[in-house]
Amino acid sequence: MNTEFQIFPDAASTAAGQVDALYLFLVVLSVVLSAFVAGLITYLAIHYRRANKVNREYVDHGNTIEFMAMAISFPILMGIFLWGAKVCFFLFRAPEHAMPITVVAKQWMWKFQHADGRREIDTLHIPTGQPVKLTMVSQDVIHSFFVPAFRTKQDVLPGRYTSTWFEATEPGEYRLYCAEYCGTNHSRMIGRVIVQSPDDFARWMSGDAASDEPPAETGRKLFEQYQCGTCHRPANEEGARGPTLEGLFQSRVPLAGGQTVAADETYIRESILRPAQKQVAGYQQIMPTYEGQISEEGVMHLIAYIKTLGAPAATSSAAAAAGGQPATPVAEPAAPASQDNAANETEGNTP
Repeated sequence: MNTEFQIFPDAASTAAGQVDALYLFLVVLSVVLSAFVAGLITYLAIHYRRANKVNREYVDHGNTIEFMAMAISFPILMGIFLWGAKVCFFLFRAPEHAMPITVVAKQWMWKFQHADGRREIDTLHIPTGQPVKLTMVSQDVIHSFFVPAFRTKQDVLPGRYTSTWFEATEPGEYRLYCAEYCGTNHSRMIGRVIVQSPDDFARWMSGDAASDEPPAETGRKLFEQYQCGTCHRPANEEGARGPTLEGLFQSRVPLAGGQTVAADETYIRESILRPAQKQVAGYQQIMPTYEGQISEEGVMHLIAYIKTLGAPAATSSAAAAAGGQPATPVAEPAAPASQDNAANETEGNTP
């Protein structure tokens, strides 16, 4: 792997070949068309120069030339569209068995956390031959996750989750950039992706990580710390003032306005930070906002915990959609804790 100036960066992912092939085709097509137009202009300029005695009278050819141009260009343009759509679907549809990794971007660092809790900052270890899915959010401004060797680039936005995936094919160390100007020290927001063989990656994962715990476990502790269970009780318990969270993830949630919404990461995050935005049908809006009280990593940990609360089933939300009534309230909801995010800031590496 060369690290000096490169016309083409290393191709180290399953997507690199497809992206390169499409890109090279567009470059070659552009060169051919540009040469044709330049040659035609040159020929006409010489042939119809002032000193050359040629017939300059208007000759009607009908629409033959126009039809020929459309007949030739239409299949080429449609081919490019279909080819690009195929590559786009490949880039944006992660395999089901992709290894999940969460990413929090901030000025000026990349914070990664593996599914088993292993944390990294500005360095990401991954194995070869294993699809990796990144779920990303920004803590401050817009960033962009860009690894040229993988031909992958995805914006990382504040207040919204985005994702990308890739499968590395060659062990090595590859540069990670922020491709969106994010502030004065934007150029410092760089990192590296270390691709290892599966055996080396397994040894690295089994190394010293005593302070790291799975995100779901951290989320469970936060759930207890903020006393979320006071309102969000299990479905078989009475006295809940909010919908149960069992089977919530990926289910359809009925809202007070009559709509339904998919309970994905973005919806759960919004419900934690701005619960009044989408009020669940059958429940009063009594949940306080936790915006500014929980860090982005803390929200991700809570979502990881909620994902573990069983498969979609007959939740209270579904019951409300079917005309059921909310249970009788028995306790006041817990107020947002003050700036107590210690459980989420274990890396202690802030700029």
